[in-house]
Parts: sequence; structure tokens; C-alpha cells
Amino acid sequence: MPENISNKYDAVVIGGGIAGQETALNLADMDYKVLLVEKELSIGGKMIQLSKVFPTLDCAACITTPKMSETARHPNITLMLNTDVIETVKTNGHFDITLNIRPRYVDEALCTGCQQCEWVCPKVVEDSYNSNMVGRKAISIPFSLANPKIAAIDMEQCLHCKKCEKVCVPKAIDYNMQPKRVNVEATSVIVSTGFNLFKPKNKPQYGYGKYPNVIDAMQMDRLIAPTRPYNSLLRPGDGKVPDNIAYILCTGSRDSSIENAMGCSAECSNNPICSQICCMYSIKQAQLLMGALPLADITIYYMDIRAFGKGYEEFYQQAKSMGVNFIKGKVAKVTPKEDNSGNLILRYEDVATGKLKEVKHDLVVLSVGVLPNSGIVKTFTNQKLELDDQRFIKQVDELVSPSLTSIEGVFVAGTAAGPKDIPDSILSAGSAASEAASYIKRFSN
Repeated sequence: MPENISNKYDAVVIGGGIAGQETALNLADMDYKVLLVEKELSIGGKMIQLSKVFPTLDCAACITTPKMSETARHPNITLMLNTDVIETVKTNGHFDITLNIRPRYVDEALCTGCQQCEWVCPKVVEDSYNSNMVGRKAISIPFSLANPKIAAIDMEQCLHCKKCEKVCVPKAIDYNMQPKRVNVEATSVIVSTGFNLFKPKNKPQYGYGKYPNVIDAMQMDRLIAPTRPYNSLLRPGDGKVPDNIAYILCTGSRDSSIENAMGCSAECSNNPICSQICCMYSIKQAQLLMGALPLADITIYYMDIRAFGKGYEEFYQQAKSMGVNFIKGKVAKVTPKEDNSGNLILRYEDVATGKLKEVKHDLVVLSVGVLPNSGIVKTFTNQKLELDDQRFIKQVDELVSPSLTSIEGVFVAGTAAGPKDIPDSILSAGSAASEAASYIKRFSN
């Protein structure tokens, strides 16, 4: 638990991704006291997992890491990590917020980030930061660029062998930590809870989870990132270097067929909207793959290419000139080749000819779409935080004041309001900070 915790803030920002950090920094630079609440063990959101950003191909971590450091060190920002919002009640113009801080089982004030505990831990668990493609220890620092760089124990996986406790010089391990409830008061609330990615298992015809050489786009981004799990780019099924890679765009976007998919929740069913970013991040990955594997064939199967931002059309044309093959086609299913090679047969309708075709690829990447992450609305108990038709936070004045929500004093930033790329998320954060500052000033006067 942070030592500088107060019970009164000008603003509480919920979500520590790029939009949440940008909102918090903008308000903090205006000398407002900000509490940034993040459910994970580190700030950074999804952007810290990415390889590079489009269309400039700048290093994502090189952009995000200084932002994370600035956020963590700002004197007007208090971080509460590993924390859930339990209830938000608006009373007499301010918000009473109940928070639950889950235990790390490591004393934040004592941990030095030396990783001695991690090295001696015998239990290996899946590493969610690397999309479960490799393992990590049951006690570990969440990822190499985490901020703060403090270890945590996955108590559900812990063997209770206490080897970590024995090697911890500052005696930071504390198995007796308990969850803590904290109540804070805020003048305004900014919701920047980001988005969820479509779970490709809900398109069973593509074989994700069944065929090891079918992966999703976040896994590919991890494979080509500087902090990648392997020394070189390998396909998961057998460790071979792929030389014929396919991308299937609109996996889980612009798709009503997933309504009755096995295990598909209400939030992922019948998703008719375009996720905006899938075309461009796929083209980004294709360009990076052309550099990493210059002899590889890259094919992108698409319905439409939506290059909507500044320089995006040029980025698309550049990929075509580099040799990326674009096929306008609707992919029906992916099946394994019968020779036990791990290669895959992709069956699709070629829109240009109207013919059904089958093509062999040795790695298939599913370009998964954006889904809402709107569970936060349940915490607003005495006033309703409304959702739009697609279950994103509703923007009540989208054209003039896009950060306004159905509750006065509550604002929305980033992809919590709908699919956006990184520049638009940052612009959205600026809008939310501006509106929140105006509201705080008006309320205080």
C-alpha cells in the first residue's frame, strides 16, 4: 500500500494504460492531486507489450517506459496497483470510492527488485505478459520493464516451500498479507479501463488452441518485440522458423456469426463494428516480419483495408511494395496438413474470382478485434454509467465534448469509449483531462 495515500483527491483515474497515464499526467501538471488505480501489478497497459507502433515503426517500449517513469515519480500522482474498484457513490457533488488492494505478499517498501527470489523458486507458471508462450516463476517481477519493479507471489500457484523467503536479504516476503479496503473521496472520476481482445477460441473453425501454429496477433507482437520470449522468431508448434505466414483480418470484428460460438459471452457475441486498428497492426507486423525474415512469404487475407489515419495509406502501399501479398477473401476454416508437419491448410473464398481456394501456410496469425471492457459500470451504485449499443462507455456529446459521460463529473478516456489507435487515445486523454480540470475548478469555486 502506498505510503503517501490520502483520502481526498481532485481526480481518480481508473486504468493505468497509455490513456490513463496521459490523463493523470495532464491533471497532475495542472497541480491537481490524482489517484491512479490499476488492477495489474504494473502500469503500462497493453502498449508496453507491443513491439513497435504504426506507421512510424517507433519502439513502443521507448515511448511507454519514460511515460511510466514520469507517472510513477510525479509528486501529484499516487499509484494504487493490484487494486479493484468495489463501489463508486456520488454524494453531494463528490465521489466516495471503495477500493480493494490485493496483496502482493511482498513488502513494496522493502523489495529491491534483485530477483533472487525468482531464481530460486521451483514453480513455473504461464507468463501472461508473453501471452502464455513461455513460463515464469510463481514469485516474479511481472515483466522486465515493470514499474514499479517489485516482485509478487502468485499464491494460487505457490508451493509454500519458502525458498524465496530464505534468500530475500531485505526480508520483504510476507505470506500473511491480507487484502485491504480503502475509502477515498474524489471530485471527479476518469474511466480509462481500455479494451479486451477478442478470444479467438470463439472462432473454433480457425483452430486456435487446437493447432499450435495458429496464434493471435498479440502473440506475434511479443515474438517480434525487443523483449521477446525467444532469441529468434519461431513458431510455437515445433520451434521452426516460419517462411510462409498468413494473417486473417477481422477475426471477431464485423462478424455476427460468433453470436452462438461455444463459450462466447454476451460481450463478444454479434460484434458488427470495425475494430479500426487490426488492419494497421497487421501491416505493421508484416513489415517487421519482412525485415526479420527476408525470405518469408507474408499473405494478408482481408475484407477491406481501413487505413484511416495520417500516413496510414502510405504505410499500406509501402507494405505492398515490400512484397506483402494482400488477398481480398473470406476465410472459412483452417485445418492441419495431414503429413504431421505442423503446416496448415487455409480454405477461403477469393472475392475477386468468386472461387473457393485452399493454400498451405506454416503459421497463421489471427488479427483479433477490440471488445469493450465495461465491467467498471457495475461499481457505480446510485447513478447509472450508461453504455452505448456496443457496450462501450457512452459518450453523451461525442462531437463537441467526447469525454463526457452520463454522470456529471465522470469522464471517459481512450478505448474505454470505443476502438482507437494510440494517437487518438492520447488525444482522448487530453480531452478528458481538460474537461475534468474545468469541472474540478467549477466545483471548487
